Amino acid sequence: MEQLRARWMLRGPLAAMVLVAGLLAAGCGDGSSGTAGGSASTKSGWSTLGTRAQPAQAGQAMNGGGIWTDYDPPAHYSGTQQLPLQRITLRDGVRLAAYVTLPTGADGEPISTPLPTVLVQTSYNGGSAGVFVNALGGADPYIVERGYATVVVDVRGTGQSEGSWESFGETEQADYAEVVDWVTQQPFSDGRIGLYGVSYLGITAMLTAAQRHPAVKAAFPVVPIGDGYRDIVFTGGQVNVTFIPVWLGLVSVLGLINPTVLTDPAIGIPATLEHILAAVTNFQVPTVLNALVADPDTAFDGPFWRARSPLESAGGTTVPTFVVGGLHDLFQRSEPMSYERIKTQAPAKLLMGPWTHIEAALGGGLPADGVPPLNRIQLRWFDQYVKGLDVGADTLPNVTQYVLGHERYVTAADWPHPQAGAQRLYLRGDKTLSPEMPADGEAANTVLQVPIQGLCSISTSQWTAGAAGFIPLPCFENSNASDRWSVVYQTPPLVEDLYLNGPIEADIWMTTTAADAGLSVRVSDVDERGVARSLTNGLQTASLRAVDPARSRTLDGESIQPWHPYTQESVQALGDEPVQVPVEVFQTSALIAKGHSLRISVGASDLPQGVPPVPTLLQSLLGLLTIYSDAEHPSSVVLPVVPVSALN
Repeated sequence: MEQLRARWMLRGPLAAMVLVAGLLAAGCGDGSSGTAGGSASTKSGWSTLGTRAQPAQAGQAMNGGGIWTDYDPPAHYSGTQQLPLQRITLRDGVRLAAYVTLPTGADGEPISTPLPTVLVQTSYNGGSAGVFVNALGGADPYIVERGYATVVVDVRGTGQSEGSWESFGETEQADYAEVVDWVTQQPFSDGRIGLYGVSYLGITAMLTAAQRHPAVKAAFPVVPIGDGYRDIVFTGGQVNVTFIPVWLGLVSVLGLINPTVLTDPAIGIPATLEHILAAVTNFQVPTVLNALVADPDTAFDGPFWRARSPLESAGGTTVPTFVVGGLHDLFQRSEPMSYERIKTQAPAKLLMGPWTHIEAALGGGLPADGVPPLNRIQLRWFDQYVKGLDVGADTLPNVTQYVLGHERYVTAADWPHPQAGAQRLYLRGDKTLSPEMPADGEAANTVLQVPIQGLCSISTSQWTAGAAGFIPLPCFENSNASDRWSVVYQTPPLVEDLYLNGPIEADIWMTTTAADAGLSVRVSDVDERGVARSLTNGLQTASLRAVDPARSRTLDGESIQPWHPYTQESVQALGDEPVQVPVEVFQTSALIAKGHSLRISVGASDLPQGVPPVPTLLQSLLGLLTIYSDAEHPSSVVLPVVPVSALN
């Protein structure tokens, strides 16, 4: 492993060969083998990433083999039927709407035998939108017909439920346990519950699982958030202006589609008026405005965001949990970390597809490479851990990731990848990437700070949940147009394949002629034709560059995922001297093929992902951002490099 830190004195094509050899050596080590299903056995070269409540810990590598097999048992029942609207009365008198779907017998009537129950808690009006789109809160007939009741509940202040919505607030989370209690007391329930859901519904599944209710036996969250602040709403301290306002509006609009306004006006009309009032005065509108004007309780990390970050409570999860995520999902950053937090205390699996948020909700492209459709995986998981059947869910691979560039799913014993090694590459003054330290006097590079970079890039598709991706714009596939606003650093064409798996850290030395600046770091795979395919990116406000080393993730002793406090007290002004800004670049899984190049693009903004709150934005407009690449200020990236042999 000492060769990782050696300086390289070669240039040209031979340098490219030596570079790749060093990168491959960075993944030295061998794979784990052991009981399929996984057990913690050896220390890892990785540390964990800390949370607000807990510093980083030494990583534990999981053992486990396992292969994918299909699971598609025949239906036990002939159909499904939704019962009339149910009401769950909570401790404060608020009534939640519950939609119960049961399997039917040959006579077409709902069966009377108590069944295990799939519980879904949604903010998207399960009684209306969920009827048309299962991912918004509908019962899946495939699951119901194989012996499960399904209960979909509109959370407080949404859909046909009463109360005021506050999106995963403490009151809503307290409701979850009462909902579970209610389900267990119903005649259709045998007292065993599996938690399921996509997006918001997956987040409620994660938060409910962490409460350790004895009736909850397993969870299957699809694209759940991990950290409300860092994942999307304030990535790098910048406000998401693409997805979040649209999402808040969607919840508000769906909360107005309330059939009980006509069928039961005494309940429906007051509930709908309460939803409108709460949106305007209590949560949706005030939250957006507070974010834009940099209200300290919203724009900085604190109790509001801690309560809305399942990673803070996932350490309490002791039920078997299968996490599904996407490499271009809204919550790309945290989905593997949710698995990581649970894996040492309960059976856990991770599946990461090549998906945006919408694609992941649909399980796009499955079956593929032996990986079955999502609802078959869910059925197997629940049959094993809710029903208690021995159907081999424990023998599935611990981790399955789509590898961009390899264009197929690959399994591994664990995440972070146990064979990964850290490799630092330097952003050189001549705009190359090299493992060799810069020399004295190497050139700095300058770009204009404009807040619209990334507007025509894969970021627009990712941070609109994939909706914009349905527009066939070439710039969504090729980041060259967006990179014109950035300083571009690139390796020579590689002479061997390069496999990256995990988070990336960019340590950028910079100055600005403005009072503040943003840093956008994009990682791309550039093919022989010069087409740059964006793999992942990171965003960071320079004045929020402070790092808590005790909570940052390391690999082989190198910091590879910085933990920024994002508190008002951590703000650091910029001056005339260069400062180092560690940028968290979200995890990826990608193979850069022989003949391709690795590109790191550094710019001042990524509009689809986030813009600074208005006061910070005004301080950073139209400045000049200078990136340094000399011996005293060696800008660099730390990569998680895995031997290509691990792909086999």
